[in-house]
Amino acid sequence: MLEKRKSKFHLFTGWWSVLFIGVVSGLGHGFNMYALSVFFKDIAGEFGIERAATSWSAGIGRLEGGITSPLVGWLSDKFGPRWIVILGIFIAAVGMIIMYFITQVWHYYVAWGVLIGLGLNIGLTVACDKMINDWFIKRRGLAQGIKFALIGVFGIVIIQVITWLNDIRDWRFCCLVWGLVMLASIPLAYVLIKPQRPEHYGLLPDGAEFESDTAKDEQGMIARGVSYASSLQETEYSFKQALKTSTYWLMVIGFTAHNFIAGGFNLHVFPFLTDIGIDDAAASGMMGIMIFFTIPARFFGGIIADRIPKRHLQLLLVAAFLLQVIGISAYLSSRSLAAVYVLLVCHGLSSGAMTPLIVLILGRYFGRKAFGSILGTMIAFLAPMGLFSPVYYGWIFDNNASYDIAFITAVALASIAVVATFLIRPPKLTPNGTIAPR
Repeated sequence: MLEKRKSKFHLFTGWWSVLFIGVVSGLGHGFNMYALSVFFKDIAGEFGIERAATSWSAGIGRLEGGITSPLVGWLSDKFGPRWIVILGIFIAAVGMIIMYFITQVWHYYVAWGVLIGLGLNIGLTVACDKMINDWFIKRRGLAQGIKFALIGVFGIVIIQVITWLNDIRDWRFCCLVWGLVMLASIPLAYVLIKPQRPEHYGLLPDGAEFESDTAKDEQGMIARGVSYASSLQETEYSFKQALKTSTYWLMVIGFTAHNFIAGGFNLHVFPFLTDIGIDDAAASGMMGIMIFFTIPARFFGGIIADRIPKRHLQLLLVAAFLLQVIGISAYLSSRSLAAVYVLLVCHGLSSGAMTPLIVLILGRYFGRKAFGSILGTMIAFLAPMGLFSPVYYGWIFDNNASYDIAFITAVALASIAVVATFLIRPPKLTPNGTIAPR
């Protein structure tokens, strides 16, 4: 009798986690970013509030992210991300379900601003990036690219589904459905979010192979993981060491500019399009185009980042900010429908690339040791801008019946970010652990 041949195919555990993180983040962040834009005028009309007031919920969520991210990062570094992700998903799902029942403005701020924003910031940002950064080194860009590309794909789907559900029912029903979907994802989060580095499970980052006849004890695997990272020229920085580098602070400037531009524009893009005479269905389709262009930027940006030497990585950030300058300037100088498409495409490419690039570059520059704390603290510095940006866009429109001044502010910040990110250089440690001068 012929013996059955054993299949050699085995998908590295980290890839299953990446797929889950991409899907659940797409459902959560996609709903938070794009659904509120679709519901924006309906919620403002139902509660009789202006656009600045309607924008407060998005601002509250971003402020919470800044406040909680350092703690989330530290907890992820110390205890692992599994229970943090589960708790965050649960809180966000509860907020979505509560949206179905709200009757007053303060209910809206609590449900969307506090609960949904808090849950997504706890569960689907730093903790997820911490796990991916731990499980991948050589293929980190590909892993992050897949994650963020899935977020983009689900963003396109979400816009169409939400617009349809809003037409046949209302925004309350949409929120209820999404909350139940998020709750249903929690068992998968328990299985697929690993609390430790791959070395603790007898694996190496990226699924790298090693001699099968060697011991797989935990200390031996940790030593192999350190050796593997060193072979890829990755140096592990402590949290304090990272904060002493100019590299970190120049990235803070760039990330702050991005947070302002994307934070306000993503919320107000649907009202902006309908204000200039585009009907709801067409505006939804145009938002879909904008989100579509985030997908190649996210996916190929990660792949390209894997292949670019550290000393040139900052040029990817420079290119992303230049796209914002081009897109906004094109609209302000022309006002034609073609210019609107240029604005949406450039914004999609730029914002799609920006977040994964910043996460990847932090990982490449500072390693795995304190990644959660490093990223979490950077997000904390952005908190005031996250609160201010969407409200500022709404306030500008309320007082001028136009978003022009907000767009001019955005293009000025993008120009500053071009210069700041161009100056970024990889940090270097001396043998005694101090930061080498540049």
